[in-house]
Amino acid sequence: MPVEDARGTEPNLQVGGQVASFLTAHLGFPIASPAIFDQIGGRFRRAVASFAQSNGIPVVRFAKGDRKIEVMGPHLRAAAAGGVSRVAIGVAQEFASVFTGTRREGDGGGGVPWFSFAKADRRVTCYYFYLWDEDFGPAFVKVCSYFPYPMKIWVNGHEWAKQQASRAGSRSPRCRAGSPPAPTRTRCRESVTDWAQVRSGCSANGGGPACLCR
Repeated sequence: MPVEDARGTEPNLQVGGQVASFLTAHLGFPIASPAIFDQIGGRFRRAVASFAQSNGIPVVRFAKGDRKIEVMGPHLRAAAAGGVSRVAIGVAQEFASVFTGTRREGDGGGGVPWFSFAKADRRVTCYYFYLWDEDFGPAFVKVCSYFPYPMKIWVNGHEWAKQQASRAGSRSPRCRAGSPPAPTRTRCRESVTDWAQVRSGCSANGGGPACLCR
């Protein structure tokens, strides 16, 4: 089953009983077992690998401590120069809030085993699908490969402004009109596409700094 089968259902997967109903009533499995999580996640990981290979998309494995936007820098610059939307796929091991299953004593009737489900922070595989958009510039879609497969879409408003200025034929300054007055502006930090020129104190923000003049 592709991970898309869970799309739109995650808001309802907040407690163990809802997970059991999802696995049995929605997916049609006879037993609500945590083994299903591994099956779905395995198929998703294989599908990502196949998609990357078929389309010639680089797969980059992030090491512990890597600043993701810096690692992806060459791929983003190449995509921007070539007008390509698909950039690369990043793979990281990260902690995420996922469901775990515990087998309970006894059975659920008729000799059938039964499990309870609860949320826990576990280190799992996360995929970052990096994109280049002509309106927003760099972006990524993050997908956790373990149940309930939380996702995040990241874009940067400052980069959007830069793209609009560039398409209008003007150069985007570091501090634009409307920035705070000089006494309150501590420094002008670089934007996400200029990370190679300076190492600022911007937060990694899940893979890319949302750096603004402030």
